[in-house]
Amino acid sequence: MIDFGNVLVPVRCFTCGRLIADKYEDYQNKIKAGEEPIKVLDELGMDRYCCRRMLLTSVETIQQVIPFYEAMHTRNQEVQSELE
Repeated sequence: MIDFGNVLVPVRCFTCGRLIADKYEDYQNKIKAGEEPIKVLDELGMDRYCCRRMLLTSVETIQQVIPFYEAMHTRNQEVQSELE
């Protein structure tokens, strides 16, 4: 997976295997500029439903995972200090 900021984008479509990660940045830039997602996907050549799904359903999960990682790291440090 490739990291574009806070979103982890799969490199290829899970269903058909087509390369999609290279289109994600263009997709995000055009959406932020106010273009309609349907037209942007058509312009990028994303004509398969499975590939469209991959771009449309990419979620910023990394921000949800970081607090758990930090809590786990802090707890490990506490346990190590207690053992010493």
